[in-house]
Amino acid sequence: MSTYVGKQAPEFTAEAFHNNETVKINLADLKGKWVVLAFYPADFTFVCPTELSELADKYEEFQKLNCEVLSVSTDTVFVHKAWHDASETIAKIKFPMLADPTRQICEKYGTLIEEEGLSQRCTVIIDPEGIVKSYDIHDNSIGRSTDEILRRVQASQFVAKHPGNVCPASWRPGKDVLKPGLDLVGKI
Repeated sequence: MSTYVGKQAPEFTAEAFHNNETVKINLADLKGKWVVLAFYPADFTFVCPTELSELADKYEEFQKLNCEVLSVSTDTVFVHKAWHDASETIAKIKFPMLADPTRQICEKYGTLIEEEGLSQRCTVIIDPEGIVKSYDIHDNSIGRSTDEILRRVQASQFVAKHPGNVCPASWRPGKDVLKPGLDLVGKI
């Protein structure tokens, strides 16, 4: 298995359900912004709406960080709209919901469960130059923490602005960072 971290994010263009319309989203058009791709298995399911609800609740915080959130599933834009219309939880989503019925985006990002035609639950954080900074994939029965995704974006932004510094475990903005060097060896 190859890692995506530190490499150019795979490009894509896809339809999305956004602001009650079908729009085209091209990853290249988002250069200059941070991007969170939130892959999930399917609309009208169980864990997925809890995650998308949290992302919707924190969407303005991501936007303040110059970060776009894109959810991705193998559903069509029509299914996204139907879910939006049927669920108060999903109706509050303001970020684009990408449709990947051909499964090309999921294949490019290594999230596709081929025998099911669904995506694994995966979070990808991409920097403004299009480089993957974080890639987290896990079993579909385990929901993500939006606070942790937000924290990882903040940590990624901090180290991008402060080369030579690193963020320790559970780092939050305003907390101490580390500057690696021989003087720290054996003292942490």
